[in-house]
Order: sequence, then C-alpha cells, then structure tokens
Amino acid sequence: MSMRDLIPWTRNDKLAPTSYGIEDHPLFTLQREMDRFLDNAWRRFAISPNERDMFASGWPSMEMSETEREIRVTAEIPGLDEKDVEVLFDNGVLTLKGVKKSEVEDKERQFSERFFGRFERRLAIGDGIDRDHIDASFKNGVLTIVLPKTEEAKAETKRIPIKRQ
Repeated sequence: MSMRDLIPWTRNDKLAPTSYGIEDHPLFTLQREMDRFLDNAWRRFAISPNERDMFASGWPSMEMSETEREIRVTAEIPGLDEKDVEVLFDNGVLTLKGVKKSEVEDKERQFSERFFGRFERRLAIGDGIDRDHIDASFKNGVLTIVLPKTEEAKAETKRIPIKRQ
C-alpha cells in the first residue's frame, strides 16, 4: 500500500478537485468575495489600511506590571512628544490618547507602512489607586505611568497558599 492510497480523494478520482483551475476553485472564489466585501465595509468608515492595521495590532504597544505597592504601565510611542499624548484615569480605566502627525506631505510619498492620525487605548486598572500620586514620565519614545495603590488596596492583597494533594 502506498501513501497515496491513504489520501481519501485519490481512491476515487470523482472526489479529486482537479477539474477546477486555481482561479475557479470555490474556496478561492469565496475568499476573493469576502476580501471585496470587507474592503468595501472598511471604505465606508473611511479608514485607511494603515489605520486598520493600527487598530488591529493595538497601537501603541503597552505592558503592565503589578507589585504590592503599584501598577506600572509602559507604552511605546515613538515619534511623539509628551505634548502629543494625553493620559487620563477615570472610574478605574487608564486612557492614553493623542495624535501622530505626518512630517512630510503625501505628494512625495509613494509607499508607507507608518501610522499617522489619532489613537486611543484604554486599559482597565480597577479601584484602589491613589489618584493624587499617579506619575507619568516620557523618555526616548517610551511613556511610563506609575499608579500607586491606596493603603486599603495594599491591605486587601492576600496571598493564598496552594496545598499539594
């Protein structure tokens, strides 16, 4: 028995999709139609491909770490200054928003994968943050936000031991 005998569509040539050219194959046609449908849907919102990619990837990239005393959020926003970014904390949600402006006119640009325009990211932090001592710093395109926990939040943290069975 050869390996080819184990493949279901080679036992019966009627099941083999050899009668289709690649352009005429039903799955290829379905993919092409779905691509066209989604392109038209995005066009209605007037969102460029760069902006679609930005929203899909979650720009700017963020990291969050937590200790017993604080929560630290880091966001990479290269090409921006601190005046281009706004940081808000309301109802347990940290919001970063701003605008990245293009340095050159579109006439000269033939191809670009860079993002220009408005952005906004929200991160649910929760309660227990000392609002009066939140600190934000910006250096080399990296925004660091330190959210210190309240004394009550520090006291609420309880380590639960895990027992081996």
